[in-house]
Amino acid sequence: MTQATPDPVPYKTVRKVDSAARRTRLREFQIQLIERVQTARSGTDTRVNQLGVMIGQTRWLLDLKEASEIVSIGAITPVPLTQDWYLGLSNLRGNLISVVDFARFQGHSTTQIEQDSRIVAFAPALSFNCGLLVSRVMGLRNVADMELQPDQAAADTPWAPHSYRDRDSQVWRQLNLSLIVQDPRFLQVGL
Repeated sequence: MTQATPDPVPYKTVRKVDSAARRTRLREFQIQLIERVQTARSGTDTRVNQLGVMIGQTRWLLDLKEASEIVSIGAITPVPLTQDWYLGLSNLRGNLISVVDFARFQGHSTTQIEQDSRIVAFAPALSFNCGLLVSRVMGLRNVADMELQPDQAAADTPWAPHSYRDRDSQVWRQLNLSLIVQDPRFLQVGL
């Protein structure tokens, strides 16, 4: 009597389950993040949470009142005769937003769009339809647990007023989105 071997599971079925599980985990993470953002905005949380992101090779902190949504990279339509750091326009829930490669804006190399890349949209309160291309979202960070660092670059970049060092000795720069939208260079996307 020969033993029957089970039919192998088709590759597409396994991949579909993996991607479905990944989407479920991503959705759960987004729900948790939204709940924490709402808690931080309501002022019921005593921690000073900021959204940690990687932009290029630099760790940045974004105030939750200035950042709105975190979305996957969709189609970005290039706009001719613009700066190389201005990637173009993208549709975010029916609204066009400008997408900026902030690392390139600062003179660093172009940010590669990869699986972990996201667009962090500016909050509607800033009245500026824009989003920053980030290499990776690192989650919420409690600034109260970090040590403020002396920063000589603050005079040159008023929109990045502070740097912090976390318990793992990682340096995080604070990015003030309400000030970057007032920077004449940031506003001048045309060549």
